[in-house]
Amino acid sequence: MIEINELLVDLYGCQGNLDDEKFLCRTLEKAAKSVNARIIRRIKQRFSPTGVTVILILAETHISLHTWPEQGYAALDIFICGEGKDPEPAWEVVKEALKPVAFKMNRHKRAIGV
Repeated sequence: MIEINELLVDLYGCQGNLDDEKFLCRTLEKAAKSVNARIIRRIKQRFSPTGVTVILILAETHISLHTWPEQGYAALDIFICGEGKDPEPAWEVVKEALKPVAFKMNRHKRAIGV
């Protein structure tokens, strides 16, 4: 059986810089490292006038972040597969970096081969 864990998090009132793609990419890289995930590809997209999307394609699925700096809002998806893989440490890294005033989290657990 393959375990798949996903955290979907809405972050509100973020104090971290939501318009700095280098900072956001480094944050997601640190998050991936915290769960021992292997980064295969980095995708960064800047929007006009503000906003950034960063997606890390992992050997263990992906981590993505979409930002709306003018609203202080970010949407985070941490999708990790593998026995014993928990997305929680990655979430803690992102939470510490972006410093949301509030957040709403949904956790999804899946399994293949049941």
